[in-house]
Parts: sequence; structure tokens; C-alpha cells
Amino acid sequence: MMKIILNGAGGRMGRALRELLLSGDGGAVICAEIDKNSPDMPFKNIADYKDAADVIIDFSHHSATKELVSYAMGRALPLVICTTGQTDEELALIREAALSVPVFLSANMSLGIAVLCDFAKRAAELFPDADIEIVEAHHNRKLDAPSGTALMLADSICEARPDSVLVYGRHGMEKRSEKEIGVHSIRLGSETGMHEILISNGFETLTLKHNAHTRDVFAKGALAAAKFLLTKQAGLYDMQSIMKD
Repeated sequence: MMKIILNGAGGRMGRALRELLLSGDGGAVICAEIDKNSPDMPFKNIADYKDAADVIIDFSHHSATKELVSYAMGRALPLVICTTGQTDEELALIREAALSVPVFLSANMSLGIAVLCDFAKRAAELFPDADIEIVEAHHNRKLDAPSGTALMLADSICEARPDSVLVYGRHGMEKRSEKEIGVHSIRLGSETGMHEILISNGFETLTLKHNAHTRDVFAKGALAAAKFLLTKQAGLYDMQSIMKD
């Protein structure tokens, strides 16, 4: 049975993964629960755990990147990073770690979002002159806006339209430009996650939408990523890698 080091075990997503595994779902166990902000966790720092493990899943904060990748490389453990908002320096550390160990990095751990990215890119190719807008909604405690997932969707569209210009939360007196992709963020209540892409050429409108109903979808995605890495060589992987495997 796969042994998981769970970093960020006391957070919302860490708790969701713990509950999922305690229910017997997932075919894995947590061998170490780590969270520097939770007094009830057995370990405050990942470096304090020195016993057996198969993989690391991180649901903490991007500021833990340096400590996380150093530990993963030092113990030659696969690493699943489920946080967003990494700085350029942190992304460079992740790419460096991927030269030594398998690393999974995704702004969203949902397979449905990975499919949505594919659909969005394909639609942008098939409707080259259409206006495209991205709308995302999350709970009122979410820190980053736009979300990492919205930016991931925008990146997929920009692969088909490399000259696109992203405009965030449009306002003012200027009309929409032809190359513009609007990105709009909504924060309210306990919304788990909604992402919608609107594509219109003036004659017809295509709507692509994904709703996450519970956080379990992200916990299940993290488990799938961990199992995926167990059979992989060093490298940088994401949800698209699982889809192509």
C-alpha cells in the first residue's frame, strides 16, 4: 500500500485527503502528517520525518517550495505539488528538482479541468476570430485572483492564439480588442470552484463549463498523481501527462 507524506495536513485540502483515505478510498495510507500551522499535527516540518515513505503530496503553500524540493531530492521521493502562486524562483527550483526525481505540478488536480483545457484549446483553434472570456468563481476565503486554474485555461487558449492579450476584470471606457481574452474572478460564499469559458463569433456562442461539487475531486486527483509518479522516471509531469499515459 502506498505510503504518503502529507505536507499541509491541517489545511482544508489536507483534511479532505485525510478523510478520503480514512474512509478506505484510494488504496493508500498517510505515514506522516505535517503542518507547521496546526498544533495537533505530529510534525511541524517535513525534515523531521525520517521513516519509510513512497511519495510526498503537498497541500500547504507555495512558500514551502524550497524546503519541499530539498527534502524530496535528499530522499529521492516523488513529489506531488498541489499549490499555486509559485514565484519564478520557486518554479526554477521545481524544474531543478525534476531533473532528479519525478515531480507533478498542476494548478488544478481535477481530471475534468484537464479535459476542459483540451476543449478550450481546440475551440480556440476552430473559432480563430471569436471573442473568448473566462469566468471563475471560488469561496470568499481564496487568496489569489485570478485562480491558478483560470490562468491554466488561459494558457491553453494562448497555445492556439499566441498573440492573445489577457485582460483581468475589465473596466474603463475602452472597447474590447480583437486579441483580448477577458478573465473575471468571482469570490462568494463557500463556492468550491466553477470555471466557464464563453466563445462567441457573433453568430453562435459556445459555453464550456466545469463545476467542482466537493474538494474530494482534488484529493482524488492528488492520489491519482501520486500513483502515476510511482512508475515514472525523473521529470516534470501534470494532468495532461496522466491523460496521455
